[in-house]
Amino acid sequence: MAGARDIQLDTLRAVAVTLVLYSHFLAPGGSSFVGHLGVRLFFVLSGFLITRLLLEAREAAQFKAGPALRSFYARRAIRIFPPYFAVLALVWFTDLEQSRSSLPWHALYLSNFWYALRNDWNPWLLCHFWSLSIEEQFYLAWPLIVLLAPRRRIEAITIGVIAFSLAYRFYWPITANPALARDLLPPASMDALGCGALLAVRRARGADAPQWMRRGWPVLAAVFLLVVWSDPGPANSAWEWPRWALVQMLPLVPLAAIVAACSNGLGGTLGRLAELPPLLGLGRISYGVYLYHPILLAYAVKAQPWIPLNVSEQGPGRFLVAGTATLVVASLSWVFFEKPLNGLKRYFPYVARSRPRGASEARRFGAAPALDLQQTDRSRP
Repeated sequence: MAGARDIQLDTLRAVAVTLVLYSHFLAPGGSSFVGHLGVRLFFVLSGFLITRLLLEAREAAQFKAGPALRSFYARRAIRIFPPYFAVLALVWFTDLEQSRSSLPWHALYLSNFWYALRNDWNPWLLCHFWSLSIEEQFYLAWPLIVLLAPRRRIEAITIGVIAFSLAYRFYWPITANPALARDLLPPASMDALGCGALLAVRRARGADAPQWMRRGWPVLAAVFLLVVWSDPGPANSAWEWPRWALVQMLPLVPLAAIVAACSNGLGGTLGRLAELPPLLGLGRISYGVYLYHPILLAYAVKAQPWIPLNVSEQGPGRFLVAGTATLVVASLSWVFFEKPLNGLKRYFPYVARSRPRGASEARRFGAAPALDLQQTDRSRP
């Protein structure tokens, strides 16, 4: 069962989704680097949690790759699909922003390809689905590697994935093409997912985040902020492409170090802050908050004539109205829709129940049956 270390990861989810809400509701211009940072934090968390639970399942004595894969995909479908496809159904019925033509792409978790191929963010209310598509594409491929590849090769494969993702970024300065594809195609996010996965692989062999990461991440975070606040200069300037690459790569180490610290369990004042009930609650419903927030913003803008605050533009009014609506709907979705469905996961254990020999004889003589400890899915993306 999840302990204190995993509880603090819920707080990181709360931080990540708050950064996204700030970017979409309050930040000047309708966008901010902190929203992208929140998505990158979600990716590191997903890479870490998914890899950890798969490696734990693999270490069990009763492990079999086929049943573990089937259970993984079934559990992901139970957790992710119902609210996701409910949103798509709502968008189809209401045809907000004339979105119907793009729905097949979203239904197949190809949202990132839809926007990349068109180099355009329309329809806006579903543009956040690009990151959910990235995660789903990761879920399809990564378990095959973790559960089927030779155990001693997984760490090298993970490092290779990170290196390939970082190398991918250098293609775009060479072509001088600032298309959306540079950020939306899967290789652009494999570095963050891979960093989380690498942390889980190291943990599985008894190692933690390396010392240079634990000590050096504040310096990299400070450099990242300096780069973000620097003047990007005119288009095609000598600083434009290096600045973009640094903004993408510099946060990786700080984000991985923060995930490592919270998964171990922060102590003292930071630990108490990381376990505040409001933050933990927001972390639990973070998937719904992320999923619903642009849809509810679109409805709020349509209802502007009846709302005394300005929700048509970025600012406090939009943040208060759309943010409150998002939290209410996500909370109701979690309590009445998502959480009850999550109970079905018990039918899909990663490792089959053990049947100890002589259990019936033990019961006959009044002895307690052996406890059957199964792997649990601690992640709640």
